[in-house]
Amino acid sequence: MPALSRHLSCGVTLLADASVAGGVTLAFTERTGGVSEAPFASLNLGSRCGDDPSRVAENRRRALAAIGAEGLADRLVVPRQVHGERVVTVRSADPAELAASRAEAEAGADAVVVTAPDVPALLCFADCVPVVIAAPGGFAVAHSGWRGTLARIARSAARALMAEAGASADELVAYVGPHILAEDYEVSEDLAARFSEAFGPGAVPSRRHLDLTFCVTRALEEAGLAPSQVWACDVSTARATDRFFSYRAEGGQCGRHAAVAVLRSRPWSWPAGTRALEGEGSR
Repeated sequence: MPALSRHLSCGVTLLADASVAGGVTLAFTERTGGVSEAPFASLNLGSRCGDDPSRVAENRRRALAAIGAEGLADRLVVPRQVHGERVVTVRSADPAELAASRAEAEAGADAVVVTAPDVPALLCFADCVPVVIAAPGGFAVAHSGWRGTLARIARSAARALMAEAGASADELVAYVGPHILAEDYEVSEDLAARFSEAFGPGAVPSRRHLDLTFCVTRALEEAGLAPSQVWACDVSTARATDRFFSYRAEGGQCGRHAAVAVLRSRPWSWPAGTRALEGEGSR
């Protein structure tokens, strides 16, 4: 069963799996270890929330360094997230082809599938659900807000990854990163009813409280993954603003943590000085 553990690497705190089969390194960042100032303190990785762009660039460099990928910053793919269901695929690190893929992502996408070695992808979050799916020969990173969850973007990303990497569902592992949990996510009765109809009563465990973990996991199961292939974070971003950003808990003024992944062309190990921390937050 996949599992993440908490590490401090190059000053950045991460939930990461260093042993994913198929050469993929993946991590979910926490909010510490960066250079941004309040209300974006400190490892804000989002470029569209009002922070100084030079600080965001430095934070992204630090996040990549923490997974040993600092030298790949010029290849980083960061889509413009639009709360939709579009999936962009990156198949080559050739400069012209990569530039075209990056332009496609920047035009608007909420999931990226990468089968090109040494091309990192990063998506940003502050309550929405980060999903990373790994397969032999590729990975997908998806941003699943409530709209994307209803559209089953995690299922679409998994299916696209299988098609691009030539993998079967039983070869995939999926990680559902830190997001707002049901006890903190009260929605309208209409929206609760829509989710209950789409995913079953487990989507709304108590009146008007939406369980995005349940819904995203169900979408991954619809793509063919078994429950044992899915890891989910059990820390609510709305209750852990010391570790993560929360748009809802912080009144809309906050930075963004991230999900980041890269397919390696050579064996990888943690950067020197990395140490394990307590508080992994998994279920």
